[in-house]
Amino acid sequence: MERLSFDSGVGVSCPDAGKRIFDCGQEVEFEMAPMEGITTYIYRSTYEKYYGGIACYYTPFLASMHLSSREKNDVLPEHNEGMRLIPQILSNRTEEFLEIAGALKDYGYTCVNLNLGCPSGTVAAKHRGAGFLAVPQELDAFLAEIFEKSPLNISIKTRIGVNDEAEWEQILKIYEKYPVAELIVHTRLQQDFYKYPARMDAFGAAKRLCVPLCYNGDIHSPEAYRALLFAYPDMERVMLGRGLIANPELIEELGGTPRRDKDRLRGFLSDICDRYIGEMSGGDRNTLYKMKEIWVYLGDLFEDAGKYVKKIKKATRLTEYEAAMDALFAACSLR
Repeated sequence: MERLSFDSGVGVSCPDAGKRIFDCGQEVEFEMAPMEGITTYIYRSTYEKYYGGIACYYTPFLASMHLSSREKNDVLPEHNEGMRLIPQILSNRTEEFLEIAGALKDYGYTCVNLNLGCPSGTVAAKHRGAGFLAVPQELDAFLAEIFEKSPLNISIKTRIGVNDEAEWEQILKIYEKYPVAELIVHTRLQQDFYKYPARMDAFGAAKRLCVPLCYNGDIHSPEAYRALLFAYPDMERVMLGRGLIANPELIEELGGTPRRDKDRLRGFLSDICDRYIGEMSGGDRNTLYKMKEIWVYLGDLFEDAGKYVKKIKKATRLTEYEAAMDALFAACSLR
């Protein structure tokens, strides 16, 4: 089967999976961003079943050399069949990164992704995630060692700096030293978190690197997507995150063929919920926690759904959650 042009992880799919062809003849591949607590293997595989269109999925970050049972479940090849999946590692310690990469190699993976994009204050304070960008000399030394010793190819998901966009030039000078399998550029600073608009212009500076590039940041509508393609008409890959969680039909919408299918959305959510019920311990509480995380993003997809979403978020039992879902789907239209 055809794979991405960079060496990807386990899983196979049809040659045209994740591609959309536009009037200009341009092909763009879509990737699903990792989101802690949401894009688990249950979410990913259910999304692939109901919607598809994703060329490559990424796991939420792995941050310990001793993988937990939850993390092992998330990367098991049998839980990710039919998908290209690349595990993501959050680390600033060489031995930790290499230990995790070695474990992933044993599962059959050929590529991992280094998280240099997480903006969380607690993560950044330890110089991990986007916080690692604050110490470029240490980052450079870390990259030199892992690229030399890693048993797997390495892609990077990065922000463009910590406090100032002027940092981006020095960061790029570091990246261009290494054979990065793919550079995913989230065009915000660490201090921007998600509160400020993405700095789309910063992506252009990365184009001088001779590596596959992927754009990430604020692609949540056809208008935003058209603006991106206007700025970068040779764009090949786009990573979708919060916009895709908030609107599972987003890829179809970007391609001009949204279905606005409530039955499909209801089946998607019910399937996810049923799978969590079957695979999680802790009774209703843990399953509800997972479903409510999704609804943090999903509520705005419906017209006049505020009171129904509140009931979903206040549910303490699965029966209450299901009743609130029934009421919302019966009363509200998709935007």
